[in-house]
Amino acid sequence: MDYKLNFINRKSFILKISQLFLGAVAFISFPLGNYLNRKSMHISNKLKISKLPDSGPWHTIDPFLFCVHHNDSYPLANDNMGPNSSLDNRNIGDDFSNLNGWSMYHGEKIPGFPRHPHRGFETITIVDKGLIDHSDSLGFSARYGDGDVQWLTAGDGIQHSEMFPLLNTKRSNLTDFFQIWINLKSDKKRVSPNFSMFWKNEIPKIEEFDKNKLRTEIELIAGEYNGYIAPTPPPNSWAQDKNNFVMISKITMESKAMWELPEVESGVLRTLYIYSGSGISINNQIINSAYMVEVNTNESISITSLDSETKILLLQAKPINEPVVKYGPFVMNTREEINKAFRDYNETSFGDWAWNDDGPVHGKEYKKFAIGDN
Repeated sequence: MDYKLNFINRKSFILKISQLFLGAVAFISFPLGNYLNRKSMHISNKLKISKLPDSGPWHTIDPFLFCVHHNDSYPLANDNMGPNSSLDNRNIGDDFSNLNGWSMYHGEKIPGFPRHPHRGFETITIVDKGLIDHSDSLGFSARYGDGDVQWLTAGDGIQHSEMFPLLNTKRSNLTDFFQIWINLKSDKKRVSPNFSMFWKNEIPKIEEFDKNKLRTEIELIAGEYNGYIAPTPPPNSWAQDKNNFVMISKITMESKAMWELPEVESGVLRTLYIYSGSGISINNQIINSAYMVEVNTNESISITSLDSETKILLLQAKPINEPVVKYGPFVMNTREEINKAFRDYNETSFGDWAWNDDGPVHGKEYKKFAIGDN
């Protein structure tokens, strides 16, 4: 399949985008059915609880546009950094099958997402396990993972590639990461793109213990918590202004541990995604794993982990409260701005592509780096 996206006209561009980016990382229109038909919803005075979809993106709340959890157990690597396994029975170029516990996504030989454009928002990629090879039309390339975070402001327009090289030829290769899209305010949507890396040792990890000495760890990707401050967000991000109370964190609780989600200013929206473990209890209400909780109060909330270690993703922010029009990889405020994004991309490709491959990878050596000309 040709990923070069050299389209003759807008019609062919739309068709190609629809084919290439119907998947999790790249196509924000995919989860609308989940948004409109979430299962097992329960609403109380303070909590709105609903089941997470079995696959694909999770429901999010303004200013968050998109959140997906990729968790793949790839087999041993072959000599070309792909899976040492047959690719039969997969729709190569568009494989979201999770066959045998992993997908190729839009990769043909190496899993991942070859080059694709974005405009009008930011991507935040939080990697727990595995490596991601990044390349973009700003001239940046990077290899990051195993605890690192990348924060990319697409702004006026960027192309990038996200590939998952498999390096271990002796045992399985695990990939476990979140990608979150956060909106840009209308007057920031056409700002210059920005590439930022938050390396593992730069991200605060706060340990707290309850009265029974049971541990909770808060990994702080954005915002502030009990005097700790996350790495500085990009200059045009909604998260840059402290008055927007953006907080992104991964929370790991020991079995039976208790932790208090602090109170926050009125009008700030908070969502908890329980993605591993047996679940939690909030004010004696049980919420199982694979559920999400929208917290409809600014008061503090007492959370107890149930019978096993529990992992939670927290997304918190004051909403932007502006119109959102989204098509594929573009998120703007009006339909005309979307049309303009198509025209601009057809004319400029959002910059030069310095690689011969649409899904470049950066060698077989386990070495993290970020280089570029900005």
